[in-house]
Amino acid sequence: MTQRVTIVEVAARAGVAISSVSSALNDRPGVSDQTRARIKQAAADLGFVPNVRGRSLSSGRAFTVGLVVHRDPFVLESDPFFGSFIGGLESVLDPRGWALILQMGSAADETLDRYRRLAAGRRVDGVVLNELVVDDPRVPLVQQLGLPAVGVNPAPGFPLPAVRQDVAAGVRELVDHLVGLGHRRFAHVAGPARFVHAVHRVEAWQESLVAAGHDPGVVVEADFTYDGGRRAAADLLSRPERPTAVFCANDLAAIGFMAEADRLGVRVPDDVSVAGFDGIELGSYVRPALTTLTTTPRLIGAEAARLLLAAVEGQAGPDASVAPARLLVRDSTAPAAR
Repeated sequence: MTQRVTIVEVAARAGVAISSVSSALNDRPGVSDQTRARIKQAAADLGFVPNVRGRSLSSGRAFTVGLVVHRDPFVLESDPFFGSFIGGLESVLDPRGWALILQMGSAADETLDRYRRLAAGRRVDGVVLNELVVDDPRVPLVQQLGLPAVGVNPAPGFPLPAVRQDVAAGVRELVDHLVGLGHRRFAHVAGPARFVHAVHRVEAWQESLVAAGHDPGVVVEADFTYDGGRRAAADLLSRPERPTAVFCANDLAAIGFMAEADRLGVRVPDDVSVAGFDGIELGSYVRPALTTLTTTPRLIGAEAARLLLAAVEGQAGPDASVAPARLLVRDSTAPAAR
């Protein structure tokens, strides 16, 4: 068995005190940038792996953060957004020696209980609050527990650090694109109204249509899933005056919508134009390829992790914003039929 490299050996290799090695490897102040770089290089040369248990005992921290996904586990299996978001969290946490605890909790009470247990057992030093709902009960709970937290795309006035990605600019681009193609009858397949980000997308869509001089059209609530998109299509495309342009709140719903349209004999984009939201890779594989608003879940995750570690360190700064969602035009939108 290979003997574990110790912090003493790193200190000897770098020619510094053990305390300096600890400060440098834990990104704490007390050493110059030049010394910090020399220590990290010595650790890399020796193959030093920090002992998390030792770090925890000496600092009183777990060096872990938590993410509780409070939706059906099927969502993680089917929606690539979550994989990219988690990858973004890990891209910041792992290089700094932190770990991510991921848990599932589809029922509201079960989800809240998971946060209580994470805090009571000191299993995490902070949590990421994703998929925020209107009047989210997790916010007062983490405040009561004294658990550092960061929110993702919250409503205005959010009391905790947050990372945001503007959707309004991209939705305006989409509306301009569809209006320019001659569309006048619109519909939106929305996410559940309890989710803050679903509300944001509805508001941005309707406000953009009104600003362009058009009726905001019909809104049908779905559930961000392929089957939800199919059900919405069955509803909207059976109406006497069906829409000629449909914006779905995510790409999975848009792909489901197109599948149901095809089953009903409604051609995309000849009879109805369809657009999604998220820019998942699957949208480029379906036929016709999906017009969508592209987001950056990996970058959102990375910024959320960065903000959370700063909050844990007591150095919470201003909220973070990533580049806004942008329109990616593919083949699922075309001029309105005459």
